[in-house]
Amino acid sequence: MDVLLIILGLILIIAGIIGCILPGLPGPLTAWFGLVVTMWAKVIPDDWSFIAVSFAVVLIITVLDYIIPAVGTKKFGGSKYGTFGAIIGVIVGLFAPIPGGIIVGAFAGAFVGEYIKNSDASQALKAAFGAFIGFLVSTGMQLIASLVFLALYFKMLTDHWETIKQLF
Repeated sequence: MDVLLIILGLILIIAGIIGCILPGLPGPLTAWFGLVVTMWAKVIPDDWSFIAVSFAVVLIITVLDYIIPAVGTKKFGGSKYGTFGAIIGVIVGLFAPIPGGIIVGAFAGAFVGEYIKNSDASQALKAAFGAFIGFLVSTGMQLIASLVFLALYFKMLTDHWETIKQLF
Protein backbone atom coordinates (compact mmCIF):
# COMPACT_ATOMS: atom_id res chain seq x y z
CA MET A 1 0.00 0.00 0.00
CA ASP A 2 2.86 2.39 0.78
CA VAL A 3 4.24 1.95 -2.73
CA LEU A 4 0.86 2.86 -4.22
CA LEU A 5 0.62 5.97 -2.03
CA ILE A 6 4.12 7.08 -3.03
CA ILE A 7 3.32 6.54 -6.74
CA LEU A 8 -0.05 8.28 -6.43
CA GLY A 9 1.68 11.20 -4.70
CA LEU A 10 4.06 11.58 -7.66
CA ILE A 11 1.18 11.35 -10.14
CA LEU A 12 -0.71 14.11 -8.29
CA ILE A 13 2.35 16.35 -8.20
CA ILE A 14 2.94 15.87 -11.93
CA ALA A 15 -0.76 16.56 -12.57
CA GLY A 16 -0.36 19.71 -10.48
CA ILE A 17 2.57 20.87 -12.59
CA ILE A 18 0.53 20.27 -15.73
CA GLY A 19 -2.41 22.06 -14.10
CA CYS A 20 -0.31 25.20 -13.75
CA ILE A 21 -0.25 25.47 -17.52
CA LEU A 22 -3.60 23.96 -18.49
CA PRO A 23 -6.67 25.77 -17.20
CA GLY A 24 -9.23 23.87 -15.19
CA LEU A 25 -6.93 21.96 -12.84
CA PRO A 26 -5.71 23.78 -9.73
CA GLY A 27 -1.97 23.18 -10.08
CA PRO A 28 -0.48 24.00 -6.67
CA LEU A 29 -3.41 22.48 -4.78
CA THR A 30 -3.20 19.24 -6.76
CA ALA A 31 0.57 19.10 -6.19
CA TRP A 32 0.01 19.75 -2.47
CA PHE A 33 -2.39 16.80 -2.32
CA GLY A 34 0.45 14.75 -3.81
CA LEU A 35 2.59 15.63 -0.80
CA VAL A 36 -0.23 14.76 1.60
CA VAL A 37 -0.88 11.39 -0.07
CA THR A 38 2.84 10.61 0.04
CA MET A 39 2.91 11.41 3.73
CA TRP A 40 0.10 8.90 4.31
CA ALA A 41 2.60 6.15 3.50
CA LYS A 42 3.74 4.56 6.75
CA VAL A 43 7.39 4.70 5.68
CA ILE A 44 7.26 8.52 5.58
CA PRO A 45 6.94 10.10 9.04
CA ASP A 46 4.11 12.56 9.53
CA ASP A 47 5.13 16.20 9.48
CA TRP A 48 1.92 18.12 9.91
CA SER A 49 3.64 21.45 10.45
CA PHE A 50 5.20 21.03 6.98
CA ILE A 51 1.78 20.20 5.53
CA ALA A 52 0.21 23.23 7.27
CA VAL A 53 2.89 25.64 6.04
CA SER A 54 2.79 24.28 2.49
CA PHE A 55 -1.02 24.56 2.52
CA ALA A 56 -0.73 28.20 3.61
CA VAL A 57 1.55 28.74 0.59
CA VAL A 58 -1.10 27.14 -1.65
CA LEU A 59 -3.78 29.45 -0.24
CA ILE A 60 -1.64 32.55 -0.77
CA ILE A 61 -0.81 31.51 -4.34
CA THR A 62 -4.48 30.79 -5.07
CA VAL A 63 -5.52 34.24 -3.86
CA LEU A 64 -2.69 35.91 -5.80
CA ASP A 65 -3.68 33.96 -8.91
CA TYR A 66 -6.90 35.96 -9.02
CA ILE A 67 -5.31 39.28 -8.10
CA ILE A 68 -2.16 39.40 -10.28
CA PRO A 69 -3.80 39.24 -13.75
CA ALA A 70 -6.33 41.88 -12.74
CA VAL A 71 -3.57 44.13 -11.38
CA GLY A 72 -1.54 43.65 -14.57
CA THR A 73 -4.54 44.53 -16.71
CA LYS A 74 -5.50 47.58 -14.66
CA LYS A 75 -1.88 48.76 -14.45
CA PHE A 76 -1.88 49.01 -18.24
CA GLY A 77 -5.35 50.59 -18.44
CA GLY A 78 -7.39 47.48 -19.13
CA SER A 79 -10.65 46.05 -17.84
CA LYS A 80 -12.15 42.72 -16.89
CA TYR A 81 -12.80 42.16 -20.59
CA GLY A 82 -9.06 41.87 -21.16
CA THR A 83 -8.61 39.43 -18.28
CA PHE A 84 -11.56 37.32 -19.40
CA GLY A 85 -10.31 37.45 -22.99
CA ALA A 86 -6.89 36.22 -21.86
CA ILE A 87 -8.47 33.22 -20.16
CA ILE A 88 -10.49 32.36 -23.27
CA GLY A 89 -7.37 32.87 -25.37
CA VAL A 90 -5.45 30.36 -23.25
CA ILE A 91 -8.16 27.76 -23.77
CA VAL A 92 -8.24 28.38 -27.53
CA GLY A 93 -4.43 28.44 -27.61
CA LEU A 94 -4.32 24.93 -26.16
CA PHE A 95 -5.77 23.61 -29.40
CA ALA A 96 -3.91 25.90 -31.78
CA PRO A 97 -1.48 24.01 -34.00
CA ILE A 98 1.29 26.55 -33.42
CA PRO A 99 4.21 26.58 -30.99
CA GLY A 100 3.40 28.70 -27.95
CA GLY A 101 -0.32 28.60 -28.66
CA ILE A 102 -1.17 29.23 -25.02
CA ILE A 103 0.98 32.36 -24.88
CA VAL A 104 -0.25 33.69 -28.23
CA GLY A 105 -3.82 32.84 -27.20
CA ALA A 106 -3.53 34.72 -23.91
CA PHE A 107 -2.26 37.84 -25.63
CA ALA A 108 -4.73 37.67 -28.54
CA GLY A 109 -7.64 36.96 -26.21
CA ALA A 110 -6.78 39.91 -23.99
CA PHE A 111 -6.51 42.14 -27.06
CA VAL A 112 -9.88 41.02 -28.47
CA GLY A 113 -11.54 41.39 -25.07
CA GLU A 114 -10.26 44.93 -24.66
CA TYR A 115 -11.07 45.83 -28.27
CA ILE A 116 -14.67 44.69 -27.73
CA LYS A 117 -14.90 46.93 -24.66
CA ASN A 118 -13.14 49.93 -26.20
CA SER A 119 -12.67 50.11 -29.97
CA ASP A 120 -9.32 51.84 -29.56
CA ALA A 121 -6.68 49.42 -30.92
CA SER A 122 -3.71 51.10 -29.23
CA GLN A 123 -5.43 51.08 -25.83
CA ALA A 124 -6.51 47.46 -26.39
CA LEU A 125 -2.92 46.52 -27.26
CA LYS A 126 -1.58 48.20 -24.13
CA ALA A 127 -4.20 46.54 -21.90
CA ALA A 128 -3.64 43.19 -23.60
CA PHE A 129 0.05 43.47 -22.80
CA GLY A 130 -0.82 44.09 -19.13
CA ALA A 131 -3.21 41.13 -19.01
CA PHE A 132 -0.60 38.97 -20.73
CA ILE A 133 2.14 39.98 -18.27
CA GLY A 134 -0.21 39.34 -15.33
CA PHE A 135 -1.09 35.92 -16.74
CA LEU A 136 2.57 35.00 -17.19
CA VAL A 137 3.53 36.12 -13.67
CA SER A 138 0.62 34.24 -12.13
CA THR A 139 1.32 31.07 -14.13
CA GLY A 140 5.03 31.29 -13.35
CA MET A 141 4.34 31.65 -9.64
CA GLN A 142 2.10 28.56 -9.66
CA LEU A 143 4.62 26.58 -11.67
CA ILE A 144 7.49 27.46 -9.34
CA ALA A 145 5.45 26.43 -6.29
CA SER A 146 4.48 23.11 -7.88
CA LEU A 147 8.08 22.42 -8.91
CA VAL A 148 9.19 23.15 -5.34
CA PHE A 149 6.59 20.61 -4.16
CA LEU A 150 8.13 18.10 -6.59
CA ALA A 151 11.57 18.78 -5.15
CA LEU A 152 10.20 18.39 -1.61
CA TYR A 153 8.60 15.09 -2.64
CA PHE A 154 11.96 13.75 -3.80
CA LYS A 155 13.61 15.09 -0.64
CA MET A 156 11.09 13.14 1.44
CA LEU A 157 11.91 10.00 -0.52
CA THR A 158 15.67 10.42 -0.29
CA ASP A 159 15.51 11.22 3.43
CA HIS A 160 13.73 7.92 4.04
CA TRP A 161 15.23 5.87 1.21
CA GLU A 162 16.60 3.12 3.46
CA THR A 163 13.11 2.42 4.81
CA ILE A 164 11.49 2.71 1.36
CA LYS A 165 13.97 0.23 -0.14
CA GLN A 166 12.66 -2.43 2.25
CA LEU A 167 9.26 -2.26 0.51
CA PHE A 168 10.78 -3.83 -2.60
